Amino acid sequence: MAITAAEKKKYLEKGARLVEEGLPGWYGTFADMMTLLFAFFVLLAAISTIDPVKLMNMADGMGKSVGKKKELDNQSMSLGDIHKETAKMVEEMAADPKTGEKPVEVTTSPKGVTIAIAEDISFPSGSAVTKPEFLDILKKIVLPEIKGSYFKVAVEGHTDSDQLPKALRSQYPSNWELSSARASAVVRQLIGLDVDPIRLEAVGYGEFVPRDKKNTELITADLIKKYNSNPQKKARNRRVEITFLAPRGGPVGRSEAVSGDTGEKK
Repeated sequence: MAITAAEKKKYLEKGARLVEEGLPGWYGTFADMMTLLFAFFVLLAAISTIDPVKLMNMADGMGKSVGKKKELDNQSMSLGDIHKETAKMVEEMAADPKTGEKPVEVTTSPKGVTIAIAEDISFPSGSAVTKPEFLDILKKIVLPEIKGSYFKVAVEGHTDSDQLPKALRSQYPSNWELSSARASAVVRQLIGLDVDPIRLEAVGYGEFVPRDKKNTELITADLIKKYNSNPQKKARNRRVEITFLAPRGGPVGRSEAVSGDTGEKK
């Protein structure tokens, strides 16, 4: 038997009286949870550091995967390009037969692309005069990347925590002076290779930035002692680092080269 219009109206009115007004009770709890999750991820983003080189490499990889990456002519190398090229050249180098490690190491960080060169092939012990093989490293690995890019370059000298012998203290009272002198010596060599001095920085850190220190670790006397606890760790700390600096304000992709003298595009 078909339901009449009056009966249908009666059922609808009864159903409307059974439904509670407003949102369900669980909705408030769900909204609170989503708000807390959003705040949590905003906090993570605020305290995190972004590696511009890895970001660019990821973007390049995504571009290749969708077939939209284009190689543009007459443009400078990006930090990602510098990392790939230097890492490839270092990979071809022979390892030290004593340590089994390669004398040059390429790393990336929020700071930029860093080429770390061990003391064994850069400077004699206690000296700021570069070895002949160091010039070969500059010409083969570092110079082409400087010439092909527009980034500022920081040259940093680092030492271990050992105190200098008394015979050297008249010239280098501490590791600060020795590390600064080494950084300046490398800068002078780069200028001699026709690198614009406006793009260069020379910095000495002494023993206060151990090579294997993590970004989350604070520099303390105990930390320096920890990373200089044996001859192998001390040897890793004695180095020169040449860093292609990421521009302030965020990562930069490919861009036209800019002249340091006039600011005009080449």
